[in-house]
Amino acid sequence: MKSIKNLLLTTFLLLICITCKNHDSGKARLPSTSHGYIEVSRENPAFFSFSDGSPYIPIGINMINPSGKYRDNPDSALYEIGRWMKNLSDNGGNYVRVWLSQSFWDIEDQQAGKYSEEKVERIDRFIEMARENHLRIKMTLEHFRSLTMEENAQSWATKSVYHTSKGGPLDSIRQYLSSEAGKRLFLNKVDFYQKRYGSDTLFFGWELWNEMNAMHVPVDSIFFDWNEKMLKEVKQRFPENLVMQSLGSFDSEKVRSSYRKMMLLPGNEVAQVHRYLDLGAKMEVCQMPMDIICSSAVEEILSYNTGKPVLLAETGAVEPSHSGPSKFYPVDSAGILLHDILFAPFFSGSAGTGMCWHWESYVDKNNLWYHYKRFSESVKDINPAEEKFVASKSETDNLRIYRLTGAKTILLWIRDKRNTWQSELRDGVAPVTVAGYQLDLTDTGLNNSHGEITTYDPWQDRWENAVTEGLKISLPDFKRSLVVRIKR
Repeated sequence: MKSIKNLLLTTFLLLICITCKNHDSGKARLPSTSHGYIEVSRENPAFFSFSDGSPYIPIGINMINPSGKYRDNPDSALYEIGRWMKNLSDNGGNYVRVWLSQSFWDIEDQQAGKYSEEKVERIDRFIEMARENHLRIKMTLEHFRSLTMEENAQSWATKSVYHTSKGGPLDSIRQYLSSEAGKRLFLNKVDFYQKRYGSDTLFFGWELWNEMNAMHVPVDSIFFDWNEKMLKEVKQRFPENLVMQSLGSFDSEKVRSSYRKMMLLPGNEVAQVHRYLDLGAKMEVCQMPMDIICSSAVEEILSYNTGKPVLLAETGAVEPSHSGPSKFYPVDSAGILLHDILFAPFFSGSAGTGMCWHWESYVDKNNLWYHYKRFSESVKDINPAEEKFVASKSETDNLRIYRLTGAKTILLWIRDKRNTWQSELRDGVAPVTVAGYQLDLTDTGLNNSHGEITTYDPWQDRWENAVTEGLKISLPDFKRSLVVRIKR
């Protein structure tokens, strides 16, 4: 009996040592089915691939923190997140984003430079749940906007432990960016994560900040100098992972210059944009149909010619000026907003889907996870980098036709313009059937023979062989939208 106990104890201690070694070594722990690290495609930098060359199309959602109902029960909160992850993964999703600085995860919550082992273990569990569900993670390092409530009356965006009144070394958020003490606070935490996790193949990448221009500081040379330096520093620590930065919602003309400069900044490897349906936004486009809101954001960033993949990294619908989740969410039981969020960016030249916010109050509450499967199904067996897709868009009286023209394949996403959030969600008008529509192939760039043509109805989850007559395709009847795949 004593020998068995000794054997069990030895095994237990060995497992602890192995775990500690993994945490301390900084080496990646490869999933059994891994294709390696995610990188900018060497074949076509507008898209992503794995380091073995196979394609990676990010299909995912922001999953920043658990819902408030489990605020005092971490085990239940983690179970809730695990359920969301499984729903996403089971429906073809492969990407989530987390804020490591959000209160549920924040390892530096009591004292500047002191890290909570309890919070670290929560992050460990998040990572392992993502691994179990084959989801890559974008690790967002920080999100705070001020050090005191006097600077910014948003408690969720205040990092008070850094302020001198709480024993920290800093007097202001400006000092955080400009002083060596502030820079060291940031890099010490990055070093901690590097030592614990290293450049894991599980990570989509490391994002310096959520919407950093929302800080209560001028977006000036100090701001950009900090970003250029820290992008380089984080990349040195995670050489195999992507490193990137984000700015706030592109909802006014005044942010255009900041966006252009940040997306072109050396070391910022992914050109990201945030934009929402927001009736309080200054830009008129933010009140337009959801597909236009999403596609125009992607087209804006593509116009900068960054030579990088573009992602609509945050989007959704909000009450005016981001005062809360949209009042239209409860009536969107069909998920027309989410459908457009997923499809419009990719078919406009993005490297992946749009990444929805309100994961718990909209997507999960309305049980809309199946929309991820519908997008995944529509792009199955597609390699965007190999295709070298070029995006374009045209319109008829009733339809918007988004086109991706590739070397071997043309993909079309056809959207009924009569069906919008205004018509279906605000006015309660049911979608009409688009019937008897004939698509002229010359409008897609084909002037002669073509290969197989199939259609996919994402609302019915149905593939069909298209009926063709010469250079015209008779499309099946559909509501809201239809995908057409043409082999060249």
